[in-house]
Amino acid sequence: MLLNDDLVIHEKGIYSIEKFIVARRLMYWQVYLHKTVISAEFLLMKILKRAKFLAKNGSDVFCSPAFKLFLYNDISKEDFQSKKTLESFTQLDDYDVLGAIKVWSNHSDKVLAELCNMLVNRHLLKVQIQKEEFSKEEIEKHIQLASKHYAISEEEANYFVFNSNIENNAYNPEMDRINILFKDGSVMDITEASDNLNVQALSMTVRKHFLCYPSI
Repeated sequence: MLLNDDLVIHEKGIYSIEKFIVARRLMYWQVYLHKTVISAEFLLMKILKRAKFLAKNGSDVFCSPAFKLFLYNDISKEDFQSKKTLESFTQLDDYDVLGAIKVWSNHSDKVLAELCNMLVNRHLLKVQIQKEEFSKEEIEKHIQLASKHYAISEEEANYFVFNSNIENNAYNPEMDRINILFKDGSVMDITEASDNLNVQALSMTVRKHFLCYPSI
């Protein structure tokens, strides 16, 4: 219900909210931030990055007309005020991207072709996840292995070996505040109203580091 233009939930619904927050945390680790999802998502990003690099440097990169605008040009936020940019963006869908990736799997550029074949054939990159940052030595070791295996430069091997971090914040009181309304008319945030210590812990951001590299 609404109270002073704010959305609030009656105190009898507090246990349902607690279960929702716990389930959300589990879904992030087990589904949204699963190793397979991370590998496929970042592999797709590397494919698009390589395709854009080739397109901007004069290589022939197959794509649909709508896709071409974004592949061959640097589109900024301001460009979306243009009708042409908006129309091209609304015409883009999975078919444009996946169709291009299937064609790119036979591209003359070894890096682009290999990345695309990995995604098409589901030979995804391995993913290691840990609390601590990965050492430069370990990252460099995988870069050198990839460089040697694919007969490419170490700079190009960075398309196959890369690291970053992921965050899981099931509930952020500063962004999606959940207010609980009590019978006496008082309102408290779920982390203060709940007697479940797990909910208070789940409001904290957990960050983990990951390293992607090919299975070679």
